[in-house]
Amino acid sequence: MTIDHRRFLRDLLQAAIDAAAPARCVPPNLPERPKGRTIVVGAGKAAAAMAAAVEAHWDGPLEGLVVTRYGHGAACRQIEVVEASHPDPDRAGDRAARRILSLVSDLTKDDLVLVLLSGGGSALLTSPIADVAFDDLVELNAKLLRSGATISEINCVRRHVNALAGGRLAAACYPAKVVSLLISDVPGDNPADIASGPTVADPTTCADAMAVLERFDIPVAPPIHTLLVSGHRESIKPGDPRLAGVETRIIAAPRKSLQAAAEVARAANITPRLLSDRLEGEARHVGTALAGIARNIADHAEPMVPPCVLLSGGETTVTVRGEGRGGRNSEFLLAFGIALESHPHISAIAGDTDGIDGIEEIAGAIWLPDSEARARQMGMNAKSSLVRNDAHSFFESLGDGVVTGPTMTNVNDFRAILIV
Repeated sequence: MTIDHRRFLRDLLQAAIDAAAPARCVPPNLPERPKGRTIVVGAGKAAAAMAAAVEAHWDGPLEGLVVTRYGHGAACRQIEVVEASHPDPDRAGDRAARRILSLVSDLTKDDLVLVLLSGGGSALLTSPIADVAFDDLVELNAKLLRSGATISEINCVRRHVNALAGGRLAAACYPAKVVSLLISDVPGDNPADIASGPTVADPTTCADAMAVLERFDIPVAPPIHTLLVSGHRESIKPGDPRLAGVETRIIAAPRKSLQAAAEVARAANITPRLLSDRLEGEARHVGTALAGIARNIADHAEPMVPPCVLLSGGETTVTVRGEGRGGRNSEFLLAFGIALESHPHISAIAGDTDGIDGIEEIAGAIWLPDSEARARQMGMNAKSSLVRNDAHSFFESLGDGVVTGPTMTNVNDFRAILIV
């Protein structure tokens, strides 16, 4: 069949992003107007766009503050938007977190706190507990991100060292009604892992957080060690009466975005197969495994017949050993491409739906049947780039990096493998 592989793959990614747009997802999920005040707070890469959607569809007065990543702001009239650093926290995020805690203090049962959360909220709401220094928290965050730990393991630690995480924000709102609108960026859509669960109970413990640090051999500053070993400042646990009235609504999630991409594929007469919305593991290992499945389909028409597209989401990890520019989606795709051995009938795209793969302003990349041949002509070696964790530079040199700019949403990784 004749199809522009590059354009088709980009259309699939765009459909996934559009399905999670706050302007589409927020309005149908707004709660009723309360008798008292309405306070809007939140954090994440989509937080400003979510706040703008609230303002556009809310009948009544609003006040509040949301914090988002630099460059991800949106124009709001009543809700203040603060920009801060992600994935490395900065003082702007710390100050915003403290102001949010102040905004939700001294409320009544007639008031409503509307909490807007999306991916990136953990870093953007970083403010230390007790005697922990902010700089020590920043250092811990950097070590966790480079360790190879899963997002669930990383957020287990974060919930026990951050002042708003692990249900603490909702507890501070009591006795006001709390409604949380969540755009999920985590495998399995566990609310405790979205922005490290500021408004939901945390079943994990300080001991669990210490176990993660020990498992990945991550040293921490003495005050953090003391905090976790003592267990004296535990997160909010299931059954806490302060969380009894909290309502949580997941308004966008990876699976919904995969389904939107599947509809685009069907319209092009290409059979979609949703593999999973929660794939995890080392990016390069996942890439190699999916390449094996794609080759089996291309060569033997098993377990499905081409033309088809394999769709998946989730969040892989990268254990950084080289001096490259990283990026889990680009690393996945480079390992995937190497394992294909220039197969003529397989192309793929991998990108983060927030437009940022790791710390780069690059969403991801595209692999085409001639990618490795073009790289060799330019004097590049795919395997060497993978060893250096430098997939971004590889695809950028080929002109096959995918740059979307800030998408104002985040439902995590998106992967589409086209087999014709």
